[in-house]
Amino acid sequence: MGKRLSVLDAERCVGCQSCMFACARRTGVGGLAGSSIWVRSAGGIRKGFAVVVCRACPDPPCSRVCPTDALPPRPGGGVRLHPELCIGCHNCAEACPFGAIFCDTAQDKPEICVYCGYCASFCPCDVLGMEEMRPVSKDIPKGMVSEEEAARA
Repeated sequence: MGKRLSVLDAERCVGCQSCMFACARRTGVGGLAGSSIWVRSAGGIRKGFAVVVCRACPDPPCSRVCPTDALPPRPGGGVRLHPELCIGCHNCAEACPFGAIFCDTAQDKPEICVYCGYCASFCPCDVLGMEEMRPVSKDIPKGMVSEEEAARA
């Protein structure tokens, strides 16, 4: 099985956005353009922050709605983007139940996590980490996650 980026403990997030800057820098771009992870306020400083990143769905809805097959499923969950096939329709962003597909407006293509874990090494609070993908339980309907998985999300 492959690995995926996981939010280990969102309550530890201080909103510094180091993960976002690191993600954008992995491609040599400065600033936040090109980041495949997003940190946003969960309703003010007292409520903390939400970390939005691809959850590597076992049956990704973003892949199913892509009319050009630019987002084929990745073995073990999630997708891989083939930008040359993408027509910029943004169906994938609308289909993502977690809001984890961001749009690169300059290229009119989606920004989707590549599961490299580069951002996790820059998080000063150990909010992010890489974890092994687990096979989907036969007791859970396809596309759904277990209560244990939902609790970690």
